Amino acid sequence: MSLVIQEHARARLITDGPDPRLVPVELRCDPEEPQTVQVRLPGGVDWSFALDLLERGLRSPATRGDIRIWPCGRAQLVLELHSPDGVAVFQFDKAPFIRFLSQIRARTAKRPAATTATATRA
Repeated sequence: MSLVIQEHARARLITDGPDPRLVPVELRCDPEEPQTVQVRLPGGVDWSFALDLLERGLRSPATRGDIRIWPCGRAQLVLELHSPDGVAVFQFDKAPFIRFLSQIRARTAKRPAATTATATRA
């Protein structure tokens, strides 16, 4: 049984209105599947994507499928999610994402490396 890595963040939901709305967001990663992260949005909506997309998106614009991530200045991150219902754009402080990635690296670095068996012929 593995303990899920979690980090809580607040995002600004960018809308057409004059003021962005602050919403709670939860970042999650199961150490048994460290290459996948989940972002839980209000209302229990989950988006899953590859860890490397998040890592790349912290440094430069990155896109995979319906998800786009890019840095916004030195301390902000934008997450854009496309669905059949429309597009949602969230702006975050980078700090929770950096902590989250550090937790994943620390936890997965402690796991024993998978070994591969090699067959030899006599």
